[in-house]
Amino acid sequence: MAQRVMILATNGFEQSELEKPKANLEDAGYETVVVSLEDGQIKGWDKDDWGSPVDVDLTLDEATEAEFDALVLPGGQINPDLLRVEDKAVQMVKDFNTAGKPIAAICHAPWLLIEAGLLNGRGATSYKSIRTDLANAGANVLDKEVVVDGNLITSRNPDDIPAFSNAIIEALKRESAKFTEAA
Repeated sequence: MAQRVMILATNGFEQSELEKPKANLEDAGYETVVVSLEDGQIKGWDKDDWGSPVDVDLTLDEATEAEFDALVLPGGQINPDLLRVEDKAVQMVKDFNTAGKPIAAICHAPWLLIEAGLLNGRGATSYKSIRTDLANAGANVLDKEVVVDGNLITSRNPDDIPAFSNAIIEALKRESAKFTEAA
């Protein structure tokens, strides 16, 4: 059975930051599941206007951390700002962290990591406009295309998607190896 990756997003996600990692993960043999606050479709933001809709596979109320092997948080300014005020979304991030599963956040999505209290003393990167927020949350802020610190994977912007996707895939391989060793 393929490892499953939750992509947690809502309206206003950065189009490329959901679609490209999703495609890269699927191309590598992983199952992706788009989870959102409501069922139906969510609409992306593509550079300077609304983008294309994406189908929601499960609502946040229907999903649990136990069903998934990793969590991907697309950025965009609107999406993570809406999610970080939703208790269930923040709790989902905390649940993945408690389980030690990979959590990958790009662009503005580290706002959710801040809200979940996960960055104190951890290395992280983000879109440049929220790096002060990361530092204020206690993160060791780095300006690199991808930063991996334990189970946390962060990237800066759409240009970093190849490295971001590769880091997620490597983390999933490590998780699979741990499971195989334990069996």
